[in-house]
Amino acid sequence: MTSIDLNADLGEGFGRWRLTDDEGLLSIVTSANVACGFHAGDPPTMRRVCELAAERGVTVGAQVSYRDLAGFGRRAMDVPPAELAAEVAYQIGALEVFARAAGTRVAYVKPHGALYNRVLRDEEQAAAVVDGVLLAGGALPVLGLPGSRVLERAAGAGLPVVPEAFADRAYTDRGTLVPRGQEGAVVAEPESVVARSVELARSGTVTALSGAVVEVRARSLCVHGDTPGAVDLARRVRERLEASGVRVEAFA
Repeated sequence: MTSIDLNADLGEGFGRWRLTDDEGLLSIVTSANVACGFHAGDPPTMRRVCELAAERGVTVGAQVSYRDLAGFGRRAMDVPPAELAAEVAYQIGALEVFARAAGTRVAYVKPHGALYNRVLRDEEQAAAVVDGVLLAGGALPVLGLPGSRVLERAAGAGLPVVPEAFADRAYTDRGTLVPRGQEGAVVAEPESVVARSVELARSGTVTALSGAVVEVRARSLCVHGDTPGAVDLARRVRERLEASGVRVEAFA
């Protein structure tokens, strides 16, 4: 049977502000990319999400980013490699404290936002992210786009790699994500997101913005938690996947 992991970005609040319905999404997804305080999240939020994830058997991952709370980690930044590696390790270590206290552990790492996009092609920044994962200790899997530099670097360092896809983001003909600033970059129509999820899981393909069918082989599928109606959409995605004969289960 075909299987796929369903992940979501969670814990993306700060102080009194909450951006994601963490409790609702944790009843649906199999892996939680938890913000570690650099683009969103704070200690109480990290602790709460880890506890909820542990209660529900959801795998915890560290979503690491540039230090950019004001820009939600989506602004381009130039960070020296040694500094970036230390900051990646710092974020993983911070989340690990709360994960262990909740009776679970950090099981993988996923870059966020501008860092995620940067390490698709930037060899130096990709190497720094991998160095940070190694510095944090343990052979943690790295989650990213198929063919990205960060996955190549991670595999070269002996780390497990997990290619992922996005049902609610538009793709280029090269299998990369259409930049958010471009018209049509986000797929908003719920039925389209659900249908694309099944297409990605069952055939390993997605229809690009141009209309071309592009190969995207993924082990994990991301549903964004900060979109309107995210919980209902994630539930519909999971239900349709399972109805289509796809087993939804964590990769780690």
